[in-house]
Amino acid sequence: MAAGLAGMAENMASDSAQPVLEELDREECLRLIAPGGIGRVAFDDGEGPTVVPVNYTVDDGAVVFRTSLEGRLNRSLLTAVPGGQVRAAFEVDRIEESTHEGWSVLVRGGAHPLEGEERARAARVDPWPGGERDAWFSLAAREVSGRRLRR
Repeated sequence: MAAGLAGMAENMASDSAQPVLEELDREECLRLIAPGGIGRVAFDDGEGPTVVPVNYTVDDGAVVFRTSLEGRLNRSLLTAVPGGQVRAAFEVDRIEESTHEGWSVLVRGGAHPLEGEERARAARVDPWPGGERDAWFSLAAREVSGRRLRR
């Protein structure tokens, strides 16, 4: 019986060392992604779901990013309807593999191109790749969810 209790205590100790997954609220999610950086835009490019990395910033609760005019992302997110939006998702994560800790945030909403005055007012985002990145988009944060893995 003592061996059984010792085994249970060992299992409980190892269980407490495992990272715990917690849900994050909208405010915490937006706080985590607010510094900007690199994230991934998910969209349907006409051939199915596609995900591409982009440099981004957060501006008034929306995700702002740029891409090339000729690129698949621009062609897929443009809409012929003035003021219309295309459904898309955006994901950012920061994971520390050595500790198995980190977080992930998912933003879903409508993306629309930024033009004229709206573009001039938007927060600046500087893409890393060379070349022209003259297509600016804003993705409204309609649904925001996230999870954190911590000890």
